Amino acid sequence: MKSGRFRKLVFICLLLTSNPFCFAKVFYSKNEAMELAFGKAEVELLSLFPDQDQINQIQKEAHTNLDSAFISLYVGKEKGKIIGYAAIETNTVRTKPETLLIVLSPDGHLSNIVTLAFHEPPEYMPPEHWYAQLFQRPLAEMEFNKGVDGISGATLSTRATLNSVRKVMSIYEILIKNQGPH
Repeated sequence: MKSGRFRKLVFICLLLTSNPFCFAKVFYSKNEAMELAFGKAEVELLSLFPDQDQINQIQKEAHTNLDSAFISLYVGKEKGKIIGYAAIETNTVRTKPETLLIVLSPDGHLSNIVTLAFHEPPEYMPPEHWYAQLFQRPLAEMEFNKGVDGISGATLSTRATLNSVRKVMSIYEILIKNQGPH
């Protein structure tokens, strides 16, 4: 009788630990993300609809594809002056999604990256200090073979992060930089 209970207990433990969602972790909501990006400043949604030529330019600069021809950026403003831009990017790391908050300064430099949600095992998540090497790095140098260090055991996560950062920086370069204030 005891061995039957023991088998059931082992089965339940295996079932719980093999659940693909047991690693899922949401760190911040969208509202919390906007506060992380801009503090208590005013936040406006900027909806962008690039034409095919702009999409091609963005994809070429970013070395990755756009998921949609509709792009949402958030603009932080204080007293009518732009203090930065932010994007919430979700991508698949290995088989599960991660969601990042990517914040650019008013002149388009990367100023912050925050992991909002990560559904892969936690050991695949890049540590916060890894992101620091990306700050103030130009778009052209946002690659492993141009000075960005990888992380053993988190290669796919860091690659996904770089793709997202390049995408957001490319969107800024093509759709915002030369278009005037929003």
